[in-house]
Amino acid sequence: MRLRSLAMLTAVIITASGCAGGDDWAAGPHPSPAPIGALGPGFTDPSAPPTPAGTVTPSPGSWSRVRPSEGYRVVLLTAGPDAPAQAVIDAVEEWAGAEHVDLRTVDAAAHHVDGIVAAIEMRPDLIVSAGNDLIDALAVVTASHLDQQFLVVGAELPEPTGNVTSVGWTGASFRGTGNGAATVFDPASFTAGRCAAAVRAGVAAVLHGVTGVVIWMDTF
Repeated sequence: MRLRSLAMLTAVIITASGCAGGDDWAAGPHPSPAPIGALGPGFTDPSAPPTPAGTVTPSPGSWSRVRPSEGYRVVLLTAGPDAPAQAVIDAVEEWAGAEHVDLRTVDAAAHHVDGIVAAIEMRPDLIVSAGNDLIDALAVVTASHLDQQFLVVGAELPEPTGNVTSVGWTGASFRGTGNGAATVFDPASFTAGRCAAAVRAGVAAVLHGVTGVVIWMDTF
């Protein structure tokens, strides 16, 4: 146990930015803030509700009126400095600043599983993952923590549980080592505009309980 604790301390770097309240998250659970704003027409098809692990193709802008209320706690989970992951990181940080989200960042580059566990133990409302390097570890950990919501931007899990929502597009559908992807990986597809829209659409879905699905952003 002591060796495990030391490994986690050396494997994980936690930083805080844009904190709304400044309270210690570990002090205890808090009621999850309700969303502000409703999903617009075309985010989902009312005649065909999304199925578990199904794909949702929202109409452009159908998520734009949704934002979190004050006190929303988000952990940004990162691993690796590659350009696509950095584009997602930049989008999350910009969104968090604009919406006054209480954002903490966990750098799990040294040990992916320990980083994910450290993020879960912070008890956030949402964990957002940036980078293909984390997908294999997320596939192992997320199913054992069904009370924790995850948002994967620019990739997806091969067999997501209901607490994992993904946002993908042509060029961004990595599903883990050894698993087929919907499209060939294209780093150039991670534009600032698409990543910003993906973060907002994904968060809007989680806030309104449209979870355990893949949100496909080719219509953006």
